Amino acid sequence: MKRDAMVDANTLLTKARELAPAFMDEAAKNEQAGRLTDATMARLRDAGMFTMMIPKSLGGAEVSPVQALEIIEALCYADASTGWVTMAAGVCTGMAAAYMGNAGAKDVFDGRIPIICGQGQANGRAVVEGNGYRLTGKWSYGSGVLHSDYLHSGAVIVENGALRMRPGTNEPEMLTFIVPTREAKILGNWDVLGLRATGSVDYALDNVFVPADYTHLAESTDPMRGGSFYTIGIIGMTTIGHTGFAMGMGRRALDELAAFARKRPAARGHLPALADTDSFHADFGDAEAKYRASRALVLETWRDIEASLARGEKMNTRQITLLRLALNHITTVVADICTFAYREAGGMSLRNTALQRCLRDMYAGTQHFLTRSHVLRECGRELAGLAQGQEWSLLGLADPR
Repeated sequence: MKRDAMVDANTLLTKARELAPAFMDEAAKNEQAGRLTDATMARLRDAGMFTMMIPKSLGGAEVSPVQALEIIEALCYADASTGWVTMAAGVCTGMAAAYMGNAGAKDVFDGRIPIICGQGQANGRAVVEGNGYRLTGKWSYGSGVLHSDYLHSGAVIVENGALRMRPGTNEPEMLTFIVPTREAKILGNWDVLGLRATGSVDYALDNVFVPADYTHLAESTDPMRGGSFYTIGIIGMTTIGHTGFAMGMGRRALDELAAFARKRPAARGHLPALADTDSFHADFGDAEAKYRASRALVLETWRDIEASLARGEKMNTRQITLLRLALNHITTVVADICTFAYREAGGMSLRNTALQRCLRDMYAGTQHFLTRSHVLRECGRELAGLAQGQEWSLLGLADPR
């Protein structure tokens, strides 16, 4: 596979917006296929979208956090599944490019931009063997797997018949493994409400040998290559992806509803046109304000983080709390906006329209563990000063290991 064209972040954002009509036109075909069509994938590759989170030293665009948010927002505005696959691949591919061993990175990224997707939860067991591991396991919700060249899969480490513990802790050691997709058994099982075209199927690996250089720590913030972007680690990169998704979905739902209201005539009988209804005017204004406020919190939070990164600082606990709070908040706001838009559009929403897809895709996105209520509770605990000395992991706050 040839390397995608090397582009910068501004070019990626411009192309994402220019390609929006084509991605919109392809959305229904994507859903019908249960994956992105060849035409959609070709446009993404030709535009260099899969270079987004890859270090420049490996041919990537190496965007900043806010640039990544805006690119993902633009793609998800056009088609949620197109944006979701791009952001999921961006996170997994970017992590591999920044954190995996030198020999693995040279092989995987030599002369090409691969697509790496999968599921990072430690659902596998990796038995130490020589200079590598024998990996076995089954993973669900592997975002974008049907579009991938390599799989990103988490596993606990087994040595001498027992779990290997992290030094100084009672917690099992976990690594992320980068394995060619051809080594996996694709299990399917993607019969879902929304994000139907993401190809996020279950898959399994059975006793596959993985050299040590094709692994990386799941929560590393010390990149082997690339700049300050990669010090945000998996917490920062995944949060960017899901936040950009919500940003795009909220704007699309409001724009679709406004367009519907402008063209919908009065109903037969005594019902006025939606556009002439005072209650609709007030409710739409309220929804617009809530969306803009939640998006402003996202940008304020990430611009503050960018300033810290520019000073050579890593994100601190409060900054991580705020980025996770901003994601939780905008997800809740946009889910409510999609419900509002669905109800206001009446019977038209029952049909397979963009508004219906907004509802289905957004509510599929709300089911991700990053956006559930336990994260909001953890944010509140830290903001209230009830988590002194604790640090964030992907799952929550805990005492330092």
